[in-house]
Amino acid sequence: MLSKEEVRHIAKLARIALSERDIEKFQKELGDVLHYFELLKEAKVDNVPPMTYSVLLENIKREDVAQKKFQKDGQYLINQAPVKKNGYLQVKSIL
Repeated sequence: MLSKEEVRHIAKLARIALSERDIEKFQKELGDVLHYFELLKEAKVDNVPPMTYSVLLENIKREDVAQKKFQKDGQYLINQAPVKKNGYLQVKSIL
């Protein structure tokens, strides 16, 4: 269990104001957390390879190929525009 001075020091580092009641409460709780870390130090991890991510994800890639059905829809939309130039939509300059 941590001393009251240690709890006050931790609270000061965290810029947290604690009452005497809170200090007594955190003495036990912070002590329990530190005890748990001591238990974790005893775990045997010699044969465990290091990990960067807990879930192994892989990018799903596909070839970027234009599809004819979308080209047809695109041309339909361009034909609906009020002003066209060289097969593209013409809009006002904004700069």
